[in-house]
Amino acid sequence: MQEQTPYLLIGGEATVASLCERFYELMATVPQFATIRALHPADLQSSRDKLFMFLSGWLGGPDLYVQNIGQPMLRRRHLPFAIGEAERDQWVACMLLAMEAVGIEEALRQKLLLSFFKTADFMRNHPT
Repeated sequence: MQEQTPYLLIGGEATVASLCERFYELMATVPQFATIRALHPADLQSSRDKLFMFLSGWLGGPDLYVQNIGQPMLRRRHLPFAIGEAERDQWVACMLLAMEAVGIEEALRQKLLLSFFKTADFMRNHPT
């Protein structure tokens, strides 16, 4: 019997892809997320692809990021960007809206939200 990972529970590859697509659509269009949008390149495709690969493994699916890029080293990769509480909170709010939009079930969404918050909080490298 296969373990019911968050990856499988949310719907696997198709849902992770939709989640990443919606996340970056929101980031690009919702004024509330302008600060984190400004931290990204003009073309979001590479960012979207990297998030998809990362989330695939992070959620318990195929470890695509490691296979294609290497170890995530998230904090190190984010050090060039000033990430404070505001950026963390925008990222988490954007992800919450994206999870709601793709229909992730409420209880699982809340568990994932806590994990996303912890991960985003770990990225902070700026006091504000």
